[in-house]
Order: sequence, then structure tokens, then C-alpha cells
Amino acid sequence: MSKKASSMIPMPTSGGSVLPKLIGGAVLLALLVVVVKHPADAAHWAKAVIDAGGEVIDGLASFLRQVG
Repeated sequence: MSKKASSMIPMPTSGGSVLPKLIGGAVLLALLVVVVKHPADAAHWAKAVIDAGGEVIDGLASFLRQVG
């Protein structure tokens, strides 16, 4: 068994385009700035996203119950 095949954790590759890396870095930087400058707003937004995710899961569960 080779070393590459035995690794269960996918490692990031160093290849690829620069543009997606720049966009990802800009998004992370923007999130960090929002959290540092406006922590209460960031907390409200995070709670809203989590609540919306819960509603999506509840909707899917309801749909699957009605189908099955």
C-alpha cells in the first residue's frame, strides 16, 4: 500500500488558480472584520443562519415523512 493511498485525510493541493484563493481569502478577511468590529451583529447573523438551516432540515424531514 502506498503512502498516498493510506492517507484518510485529504490534503490541500498547491496547484490551482490564484483567483479562487484570492476570493476565499477576501471572504475570510471580511468575515473576520465583521466579527471583530461588530460582534453583536455577527452573532445575530450567525443565529439567523443556524435557525434557517434548522428550518430547512425540518422541511425536508416533513417532506420525507409525507412521501414515505
